[in-house]
Amino acid sequence: MKTKEIYLKDVKQGDKVASSFLVTEKNMAFSQKGFPYLTVQLKDKSGGIEGKVWDNALDFDRQFKKGDIIFIEGRAASYKNSIQISIIDIKKIAWEEVEPSDYLPAVNADVNVMFNEMICYIEKVNDKYLRALLNSFFQEEKTISLFKRAPAAKGFHHIYLGGLLEHTLSVVRLLEKVSDHYPDLNKDMIIAGGILHDIGKIYEFSYDNIIDYSDEGRLIGHIVMGVEMINKKIAVIPDFPVQLALELRHIILSHHGEFEFGSPKRPKTLEALVVHYIDDMDAKFNAFHTLLTDSTNPDSDWTSYNRFLERFLYKKKNVESNLSD
Repeated sequence: MKTKEIYLKDVKQGDKVASSFLVTEKNMAFSQKGFPYLTVQLKDKSGGIEGKVWDNALDFDRQFKKGDIIFIEGRAASYKNSIQISIIDIKKIAWEEVEPSDYLPAVNADVNVMFNEMICYIEKVNDKYLRALLNSFFQEEKTISLFKRAPAAKGFHHIYLGGLLEHTLSVVRLLEKVSDHYPDLNKDMIIAGGILHDIGKIYEFSYDNIIDYSDEGRLIGHIVMGVEMINKKIAVIPDFPVQLALELRHIILSHHGEFEFGSPKRPKTLEALVVHYIDDMDAKFNAFHTLLTDSTNPDSDWTSYNRFLERFLYKKKNVESNLSD
């Protein structure tokens, strides 16, 4: 088994790079003069970077595909406030020859500890029907396994293994604080809604080698999938109140907030409104934090442009205070 030579977080402008990476995207294009060139997105557990193949692009294109591990030789250079690798040689490597955990980004926390904390929130739910519903999901081995491993997204926030659990737990922690501040909220409902709002994502994505959408994820999406999963569980819980089920399903259906963001419904209850805003805040905070942390150009006070956020982000400078006691 090959030892990983260098991680992307350690690649700096001007470095010669000779190491293996996971290919998460691959696209062939042509210059204005008609010359082919290849763009690849490279990833390991420390981050991602773009690579360009300017020479022999057609030959290299035939040697590997998206989802493969490749060993590259090239040089890192600064391009539009980010680091890009100009690749001169590529060799495909079998997955059996590498340690998969070197190439798949994962949450920087113990998933078992996080999961146990989430179970503690379930145990504090007083409503017996909502607690029974939550237990029907999280006492099921397949669901537990998938929930601990799934990412929360493919390209925006918590884009790593364990990201769904980390995001869900963060949302629930915040919802508990908000429910203490607004006593008119149904605390059991928002905790249940927070835990289940993204449950469909365990099937929306595939995440064995690379994070991508499953066929069901592309055709249906996690919101509708989540409601379908909840409906099946509710159907076998005796006497589950119709109104309770209605309000919980509404939280799932409206948690993206607006139609243009894929939400079939907009929030129409206090609980749905709060779950939407907390979910949105946690997702955006993680996206901001990840972009700032992964920024690879030390010569600029700004990150590269992020197409999801539609902006550059300003990297705070360390300013020493001149104040004295």
